[in-house]
Amino acid sequence: ASAPGPMAPALKNEFPDIEATARLCGLFRDDKTLLQYDAGHNDLRSFYETKGFLADSSFFSIFDYNFLEGNPSHALTDPNTIVLNEEIAKKIFGNESAMGKVIRVGSSTNGSADYKVTGVFRPSNQPSHIDARFFLSMYSGEIGDMAMHATNFANNNIFYTYLLLKPGVDKSRIETQFPGFVKKYMERDLQANGATKTEFLIPLRNIHLYSGVVANVTPNGSLSYLYILGSIAVFILLVACINFMNLSTARSVKRAGEVGIRKVLGAGQQQLILQFLGEAVLLALLSFLIAILLTIALLPFFSQVTNTALHLDIPGKLTILACFLGLAVVTGLIAGSYPALYLSAFKPIRVLKGKFSNSLAAISFRRVLVVFQFFIAALLIVGAITIHRQMLFLRSADIGFQKEQQLVIPLRSDDAKRHGETLKTAMERVPGIQSVGSSAFYPGVFNASDMNFRKPEDPQTMAVNIKMNYVDGDFMKTLDFKPVAGRVYSNDYLSDTANSIVLNEKAVEKLGFHSPADIIHQTIAVNWADTVFRFQVVGVLRDFNYEGLQRPIEPMGFFRVNSSFSFIIAHMSSEDVSGQLKEAAAAWKKVNPNEPFEYSFLDLDFQKNYATETRLSKMVRYFMIVAISICCLGLLGLVPFSAEQRTKEIGIRKVLGSSVSSIVGLLSRDFLKLVLIGNLLAMPVAWYIMHRWMEGFAYRTSLSWWFFVLAVFLSFLIAVVTLS
Repeated sequence: ASAPGPMAPALKNEFPDIEATARLCGLFRDDKTLLQYDAGHNDLRSFYETKGFLADSSFFSIFDYNFLEGNPSHALTDPNTIVLNEEIAKKIFGNESAMGKVIRVGSSTNGSADYKVTGVFRPSNQPSHIDARFFLSMYSGEIGDMAMHATNFANNNIFYTYLLLKPGVDKSRIETQFPGFVKKYMERDLQANGATKTEFLIPLRNIHLYSGVVANVTPNGSLSYLYILGSIAVFILLVACINFMNLSTARSVKRAGEVGIRKVLGAGQQQLILQFLGEAVLLALLSFLIAILLTIALLPFFSQVTNTALHLDIPGKLTILACFLGLAVVTGLIAGSYPALYLSAFKPIRVLKGKFSNSLAAISFRRVLVVFQFFIAALLIVGAITIHRQMLFLRSADIGFQKEQQLVIPLRSDDAKRHGETLKTAMERVPGIQSVGSSAFYPGVFNASDMNFRKPEDPQTMAVNIKMNYVDGDFMKTLDFKPVAGRVYSNDYLSDTANSIVLNEKAVEKLGFHSPADIIHQTIAVNWADTVFRFQVVGVLRDFNYEGLQRPIEPMGFFRVNSSFSFIIAHMSSEDVSGQLKEAAAAWKKVNPNEPFEYSFLDLDFQKNYATETRLSKMVRYFMIVAISICCLGLLGLVPFSAEQRTKEIGIRKVLGSSVSSIVGLLSRDFLKLVLIGNLLAMPVAWYIMHRWMEGFAYRTSLSWWFFVLAVFLSFLIAVVTLS
């Protein structure tokens, strides 16, 4: 997943078992990429597009894409060629053919250049970990230089490298030879960086859920979240089955006469079991049909909740549909099994004489099922509360810098970068904007830049990997980074552009200094291309979270530079935000008239780090509502039958002076005991599950006792309302 440019051709030459290789590189500095087409007659069409990649010419020989135009076998053979998906092609060219037309691509990652369209493909509805909307030829721009001419096997590990093995070749056969490959091709370069490396292969089908690779083509799926959601779905299905069992056995008095007559007329127990099971399965199948219709109707809502484009392709998913049909049958059999066995065991003589009553075993079993229902409901309530509190903590935690009221304006093309200083000056004149800074990266977006620093007297093997950002003199003031020693970059110290560096506390600690004050004015070194570069530390910042709070704080460093910025960040006042945005848009239009004006807010960008957790929070909340609703329906069905069996008792109590409220309390008491037992059993299990989930965050809220008290209170409140 993280390979240097020369690795793919070296692997192909070294291992005859490899039939083909292909490299893929994301436009990692681009939140969006500028595509422009000059249609003539002053018709310049400009669009920002996402999910762009650079790919080798062999890419479409290894992976199958449905090409509408062009030949996939040589679509990316030449430099400066581009392959678009159908949607982008129609957006830019309408109904015209895209082939041979020239598009201007402005990329912060790969520079700005003209590209000829050599292919158009139709996106598949099938999910893929390569979620691409357009491909650029690997042999173009800055990345092309790294791919074609780089000889260093330790630096620029930005390429995803795919190997197509010959038929019948086991990957382990190649992996056993990797140590020798590393020694032959990589050892010298790795030693120069003070690094070691272990190479391994990941089967394509395992990448999304099982690779464990952090820096992937698209974010990995979470197997644990799938298990959580799948378990909740199974629990909800069990709750529904429990309700069916409870209501069927509670209504057994109504069907006792039917069973007695059928047995007198010759029906055996096996026939009655099949009858009752058949009824349950029929109900489940009818529910399955209704579920299909509801799923189709609610698919837009599901897509919104999961933030995923979901498609219910029934003809193309017959296997999955058959599995769901089987699940419906199994659900019917499980739900109908106990009622079938219970009802079919009635004695016809006792039933027909009217001596039937619910057995103690049946009543006890129903109570156990009610306890299990509220056990599940309590688990979901605690889960929903805990996840919600953690999400509030993530949004409100002090992350070490000012993220509110920060306007982010991307500079995506070479032209925009050249005019960056002019735009910044114009932004500084906007009333309400307090400070404006420029940078290569900013907190919340992917940062691909790092260096291995060390004390000058230490060997290279002791070098510390430090993430790097490149900023101007106003960036740190704009985001209000706090110095704990030395100073931040500012325009009062213009000489800082020469061999100076600012670090965070974590970097100081990793480099082996006792305190931030000890490193000020000290020199640290980095090896690059067989040359040693030295930088003087002029300041240390208080630790801050550059990424989400799922991860611990990493060593971070800053260089001050004068150009090549990818973002302008403006700290706005909270008053008249719309007016400030209008002024910013006008300043952009004046400086970059041929490019659309786009912006974002830093706090919202930072929240994207928690997109997976936010989706989980929503889904658990909806699952909780469904599960509690089903539990309430079960109580709502059981209570009348319980009251009906105690009709005489109720009558006697009222004659003796009992009030309605005392009788309601009497009838509710038994059920509330069961609710309490279910909650008490659920609390330790809920604590364990949520404790394990919280371990996935480096920074987290505590599992407070009131989470559990609130869950018990809500369960009781819901049960009381239902019972009353």
